[in-house]
Amino acid sequence: MRILQMEGAKDPDEYIIKYGSARFQNLIEKAISVLEFKVKLLKNDLNIENVNDKIKFLNEIAKLISKVPNTIEREVYIEKIAKEYQISKEAIYAEVNKLLYSGNEGQKTLEKRKSVVHKKQNTEDVLPSIKKRENMILSILLTGDLNLYEIIKQNIKAEEFKDMLNQRIAKKLYEEFEKGNSNINGILDNLNEEEQSHVTEIMADDYEIQDMEKAIDDVIRWI
Repeated sequence: MRILQMEGAKDPDEYIIKYGSARFQNLIEKAISVLEFKVKLLKNDLNIENVNDKIKFLNEIAKLISKVPNTIEREVYIEKIAKEYQISKEAIYAEVNKLLYSGNEGQKTLEKRKSVVHKKQNTEDVLPSIKKRENMILSILLTGDLNLYEIIKQNIKAEEFKDMLNQRIAKKLYEEFEKGNSNINGILDNLNEEEQSHVTEIMADDYEIQDMEKAIDDVIRWI
């Protein structure tokens, strides 16, 4: 269902009489979805120049998008809303993924066992700065954006991740993305407890990415 944003008339008949059928047709073509209409109403009630209101706006947007069952449709909404309201796509993806991931049974089990300490097996002592950059790359992959994956895989092979836990997760993500599978929740369900726990930590972190491709380029140059 789509919503007409009609002003200056109480119904379509009156609108056509006042402004003509061509203008009404243009109105139909610009009709927005229920979700977009809710976002617009939400925006009217908040001042997104204010930090607290902007955070609230982002959280409410994520709640709305997380209820959309179709992955591709969610991605379209995220792209459109990020552009229209000048919000970081990465920030929206992160919030939506947190809601989706915490909403399934696998995550409930994960949260229940999160306190269990797992020793990460590494073949070498990896510097914290390297781990942080690898975590950031994984956070970008965890958006499920196959276009960004193509950029990453051309420059960083899964086996080039230094941290062995990161490498295992990267290999599984690469393998699924190569099949064209970008269903992150489905992929995460197939990770073991240690991997799921690490992914949860990555998704909860804020890497302050404003431009995904620039962030990837920066990491590649650093590596």
